[in-house]
Amino acid sequence: MVGSLAAAILATTLLGWLSTEVFAGETAQFDEWARASLHSLASPAMTRAMNGVSFLGMQFLYGAVPAALILFGVLRWKRAVAWLAITMAGALLLDVTLKWAFHRPRPVPWFGAAPHSYSFPSGHALVSFCFYGVLAGLVASRLRSRNLRMVCWIVAMSLIALIGISRIYLGVHYASDVLAGYLTAAVWVAIVLAMDRWRMIRRRNRIEFEDQSED
Repeated sequence: MVGSLAAAILATTLLGWLSTEVFAGETAQFDEWARASLHSLASPAMTRAMNGVSFLGMQFLYGAVPAALILFGVLRWKRAVAWLAITMAGALLLDVTLKWAFHRPRPVPWFGAAPHSYSFPSGHALVSFCFYGVLAGLVASRLRSRNLRMVCWIVAMSLIALIGISRIYLGVHYASDVLAGYLTAAVWVAIVLAMDRWRMIRRRNRIEFEDQSED
């Protein structure tokens, strides 16, 4: 629990610093370099691939999240259902709230039209971090093989990173938007982990107290 709270504080500090740098114009050079570097790799095949990866970061989740909740319910993973539902609800609320709070205009997209929402932070980065990160944690905790657990985490982290890169490649986000999305997600997930750990400690202490009372 202490580790989760420390991670939340660190991520919050970094997010605050990044926000200040962004709106002071200090990240402009980095953002333009990242956009230009990824755009230099553009090709029809790459654009199709990036559109597909970007789809996995938001639109796909409209069906994937309910499906995961139903599956966990069928498997009677009650704790997993609660954890995933709370995490995703918080992620969506944070995305909407922070976008309206910062009001950062989007960059001119390289391909297609720009989304109608604001740019900071990246909702795809935030939501995908929460969903795939939590999913990896829930699945990996139930795998006995250490190698399979590593594969699970590698796949999840790679997918999260690719989704962020796809948003920059397509030109609908700055790199600083994506980093802010990841940091926001890290804050929220760390808080949820701390809350879950606190609940487990309370439950364990209550059971120990009841056992001692019976003795």
